[in-house]
Parts: sequence; structure tokens; C-alpha cells
Amino acid sequence: MKIVLGSKSPRRKEILSLVCDNFEIRVSDADESYSPDTPLSEVPKILAERKAMVIEMAEDEIVIGSDTVVLIDNELLGKPKTRENATRMLKKMSGKAHLVVSGICVRSKDKIYSEAVTSTVYMRELTDREIEKYVDVWKPLDKAGAYGIQEMAGSFVSRIEGDFYNIVGLPLCRLMEIL
Repeated sequence: MKIVLGSKSPRRKEILSLVCDNFEIRVSDADESYSPDTPLSEVPKILAERKAMVIEMAEDEIVIGSDTVVLIDNELLGKPKTRENATRMLKKMSGKAHLVVSGICVRSKDKIYSEAVTSTVYMRELTDREIEKYVDVWKPLDKAGAYGIQEMAGSFVSRIEGDFYNIVGLPLCRLMEIL
């Protein structure tokens, strides 16, 4: 079977390339809105399903859709739209634990499987200067929660529980079990 990644994320591409050397990328243009009644921990699963479902596929293909969010204090942190928003997100997570939830959907012509995978990230107390420097240098506007653990922000993290790659954006261990 040919694998299709329904994502433009360079991080997801890099993660999938660790276990699969021949796959195609087809960018999904799925609607990423959701009802305010949706439990926040289910949002990434719903969005991953949408992303996988809008990709046209052949009989011999498997499509992978994924979406990642950060949850803290009953708030969903997606991708920040501004520098100020990124700074606010990092200050909110400073010195606290937060959840990173990635939805994953694997779809073939006759089967669809989806779920949400959760990892816990413990962030040390950050100084305003560290946050400002990180936002200015790494420009994390394309990352849920305004940070990439695989970058300099990894030095902000004192401990994780769960799949490291889930925090980066694609729960690799669970994906391999599903496949």
C-alpha cells in the first residue's frame, strides 16, 4: 500500500520519514472549525478525521491525517496568530504541566481508524527574557502552543510523559501500531 500524508507540516513529514522512505504528501484543505460544545480533548481527533477524509485516494493507498493542540487550564492553545499571542501562551505554560493532544486518522478504502493521543509536558519556570528571545529567534507561529520541543524550547521542558513524537506533531508509536 502507498502511504499519503495529508499534512503540509515539515515536522510530520520528518517524523513519518523515520519509518517510511516512500510516501506522498497531499495537503488537506479541511475546515478546521469546531463546535464550542466539543470536548477540547476531542478537537484534534475530529480535525484529523476531516483532514484524512478530504484527501482523494486510490484503491491501494492509505491516508494519514493529524492535528495537534496544547491544553492547559481548560484552554485549547492552537497556533498563535501573533507574536504577542505566542508570548502569552508561553507565559501561561511557564512552571506548569500541560497536555499535548494529537489526533490521528488512518484511512484506507474500506477502513477508517482515528483516536487522540495525549502526552504530558512539564515546563520549568521561564523568564520573560527567555520567552522573548525564543519567540523572536524561532518565530513559533506555526506550532501549537507556540513552541517546538525539538528546537531550543526543548530546554524549557523538565519532563515528559508519553510519546515524544506526539509532542512534535505525529504520535509515531501509535501510528505504527495502527498501520
